Formats: sequence, structure tokens, C-alpha cells
Amino acid sequence: MSATPDSPVTETARRAKEAAAELAPLPRTVRDGALLAVAAALTDRTDEIVEANAADVAKARAAGTPESVVDRLTLTPERIAAIASDVRDVVALPDPVGEVVRGSTLPNGLELRQIRVPLGVVGIVYEARPNVTVDAAALCLKSGNAVLLRGSSSAYASNSALVAVVRDAVAGAGVPADAVQLVPGESRESVRELMRARGLVDVLIPRGGASLIRSVVEESTVPVIETGVGNCHVYVDEAADIDTAVGILVNSKAQRPSVCNAAETVLVHEGVAEEFLPRALAALSEAGVTVHGDAAWQKAGADVVPAADEDWGTEYLSYDIAAAVVPSLEAAVRHIRTWSSGHTEAIVTRDTAAARRFTALVDSTAVMVNASTRFTDGAQFGFGAEIGISTQKLHARGPMGLPELTSTKYVVTGDGHTRD
Repeated sequence: MSATPDSPVTETARRAKEAAAELAPLPRTVRDGALLAVAAALTDRTDEIVEANAADVAKARAAGTPESVVDRLTLTPERIAAIASDVRDVVALPDPVGEVVRGSTLPNGLELRQIRVPLGVVGIVYEARPNVTVDAAALCLKSGNAVLLRGSSSAYASNSALVAVVRDAVAGAGVPADAVQLVPGESRESVRELMRARGLVDVLIPRGGASLIRSVVEESTVPVIETGVGNCHVYVDEAADIDTAVGILVNSKAQRPSVCNAAETVLVHEGVAEEFLPRALAALSEAGVTVHGDAAWQKAGADVVPAADEDWGTEYLSYDIAAAVVPSLEAAVRHIRTWSSGHTEAIVTRDTAAARRFTALVDSTAVMVNASTRFTDGAQFGFGAEIGISTQKLHARGPMGLPELTSTKYVVTGDGHTRD
């Protein structure tokens, strides 16, 4: 089913497509100048943004929204200053547009170049995090893409104010204002229309929880880059250093439990379980983590909650972790293959051969060896910024930086060549 002809969403997408055609050939200096104007405008119009955000926050509190969600929704002058700083950081990143991926002169004399080009119109569907509005706009503009932003209805006033600021700034800097647009409407139907706008929208990127991502992937006729759900594992090998393993486990789980690269399951080789489990339970308890464990973990700690099958597949995003003892590295890999979302897995070991086998057998976007799962992040990888973490295998996989917001085209140059 296609988008409704001449609906507000379709008209918005049509304007984005036209803007994308104008934006793509603009030089880096113009795009970077527009982003610097955005950063300055965010600072200059902070009071306006905070006022709009206060209405969203008040409505969320009146609806009984959990404080953790309200906190993600809230914009303060300090947070807006940080967002503006992030936009300036994007300006400093290398420009992927026009980069030659590969090139050669063919035997017949034709010159062949494969170059990076913008995707075109990128739709972002996300939850109540208004900072994503500016982050996504900045990354898309930097990579030469028009962007359609469909945030949560609970952040509609905040997002409307932010998009107004961005549009005014880029228009004053020589970039078409329609390169950045908020998808009109707060109903579920406006999301459905965006997902059906095939031919006008080139790709959709959902950012949020499992239900949001699943809905976009299953219902969209527009190509989707699947992001983010993270049922991540830490495997403590028989040859692990216990101190190292405890430190990595606690950091992977408790450093920031509400994000997709936090560990949700720990698997421990039975050869080190007797020594490791009491140490791990004490450290996790101190960090405020509840363990949902198998029989071995329950025997090791009185406070361990018995694990059910659903625990192995759960992305808790909280101070909870599933835990099991396994007889071998191969058993750990089988468990991961069964339950993992394909995001990030880690092995802690001093055995180089075990590390190599684990990295060869595990099929996830990132595999850590003696390092926390929390490092799967565009900034931590040195990409400067990310639009999300792709858990699929087509086009982009893992943290998506600027190059992942481009496609390629071939430019073939001849001298009157004709084919026999």
C-alpha cells in the first residue's frame, strides 16, 4: 500500500525529495556553514526551545510517565549547549560525499570511478528524545541528505521548536529549508504514511525500542535499516583472568544499563565458575544489579532470581542480567546464536586460540575481546557521531557514521567509446 496521494505527509516527502536534489551537489563549505549556523541558532534561541519543551515535560508528568523517560525528554540550557557543541563536532568530521571508493582504467581505456553519493531522503522514526532531532538533522545534512523527522508525539512541541530553529538557520546559509522537515501529525497514521512513501523516501531508520523497530521493519514499503535492539552477552572463558572478567562484566552491565550496548546476559565456563560466581555476585550486588540465574548461579547466591526461558531473550535496559554456567566455549556460542539480537558479544580470556575461535563463530555486529560491550558506539569507534547501530547485514552493519548515510554511483569516462 502506498502513501495517501496529496496528504500532508506525502506533500512533505515530495518537498524533501526536491530539496535533496538541490542539496546533493552543494559543496562541503555550504553544508558546513549551514551546520555552524544551526549551532549558533540553537544557542541564540535556547529560551524558545526550553519553553516548548516545558509543555511536553508537564504533559508527560501529568500522564504518569516514568521519570527516566521524562529525563530523556527534558531539555535544559546546558543540554541545548551540549547539542550545539555536538553539531560543531559534526562539522569537523570528514565529508564522505564524493569520496572515491575504488577506481581503475579498464583495458579498453574507460576510466571507472565508484564514488560516494547521498542516499537522498532519509526518514528517522524515533521515541521521546528530542536531542535525536538535531543529531539526525546534522548528520543527514553533513552527508548531503534531506531528512524527515518523526519523533514521538510526547515530544511534539519540543521537536517542532527544534526543527523551526534548524530550518531558519539552514535557509539563511544557502541550504533549502525543506532539507529538514518534521513529519506532520501526531497520530499513528502519519507514521504509516511515512512508511508507505516508497519512491519519495529512500530509506527509513527507526531508533527506539524493540516494538518500534519491529513495527517499522514489518510494515514499511520503504527500505529500512534495522537498528539497535541489544541482547548483548559477556562470556567468561575458562582461561579468563578473574579480576579482568569481573571488571568487564560490571562495566558492560551497570555503567549505563538503559542503552542497547549494555550486557543483558553473562555466560561463565564451568571451569572457573566456582571462583568467579561469588566475586561476580558481590560486584553486581554492589552495583545494584539483580541476577536472573540458572541453578548454578542460584546455588552460589541467595538473592539470585531463578531464570526463566524469557530471560535469555530479554533486553532488560535496567539493572537486571541473565546468567548461566556453560560447559564449553562452543556451548556459549550456541546459547548466543539462539538468543542474541546480533548486536555485541564479548569474550574474556587469556587464551588467544579461544579468542580467535569465539570471534570466528559469533555472528554479531561487534565482537569484543577482553573489552566491555559498551564500546560499540560510533564516537568510541572514532567515527565522531552515529545515526544508530545497525544489526542487519545489508549496506550498513554496526555503528553508522557518515559513510553509512551514503550510497555509491559509478562514473565512467570515455573518449568516444562505443561497445562492439
